[in-house]
Amino acid sequence: MAVEAILVRAKPVKLSPVQSRLAAIALALLALAIAYFALLHWWFVAPMLDTRAQMQDLRDTHARYTAAIRQAPLLRKRIAQLAQGGASSNAFLPETDPSAAAAGLIQRASDVVAAHASQGGGCEMPQKMPIEGSSNKEPYRRVSVSITLQCGMQPLIEVLHDFDRALPYMFVDDITIYQIAQPGSAASPKLEVQFTLSGYIRAGASP
Repeated sequence: MAVEAILVRAKPVKLSPVQSRLAAIALALLALAIAYFALLHWWFVAPMLDTRAQMQDLRDTHARYTAAIRQAPLLRKRIAQLAQGGASSNAFLPETDPSAAAAGLIQRASDVVAAHASQGGGCEMPQKMPIEGSSNKEPYRRVSVSITLQCGMQPLIEVLHDFDRALPYMFVDDITIYQIAQPGSAASPKLEVQFTLSGYIRAGASP
């Protein structure tokens, strides 16, 4: 009796015509999916998606350079204003040596950041480094330093505003902003900001 019961349970189930069609459709879809990934996706679709992502990156890079080029007339205008009447004013960095001017620029940036260190989210400058200038023969030599800030949103706005309104003139270029991950923190997120801070020394300064 036990053997007969096992044989009865092992007897295949007969599918109805509707169930047979559904099973056939499911198997066909599974076969199509396997064929798609094996023959199309990894050989054609994935490379095309990667190419499209690279094209988007190139478009973003082009947009950043275009924005920088648009700022060039404003920068030339401000330099022209310096040339017309700024030589006797405090628009230029007071130092005459590029190395000393870079050190002074870093000190001014440190003072601005320290003035906003206690505002919402805080602000600090973990990295600052002079950038080697090119030996050009322009009448006013540009001195630049690379700055990294870690700030809350409000103190960052205040710091950039102070840079923009400062005398001697300071210019912020090549700015990149990241959000610092703070898992489990309820405080407002901090931002890491990397940029180039520049100023100009008067004509006749040491090359």
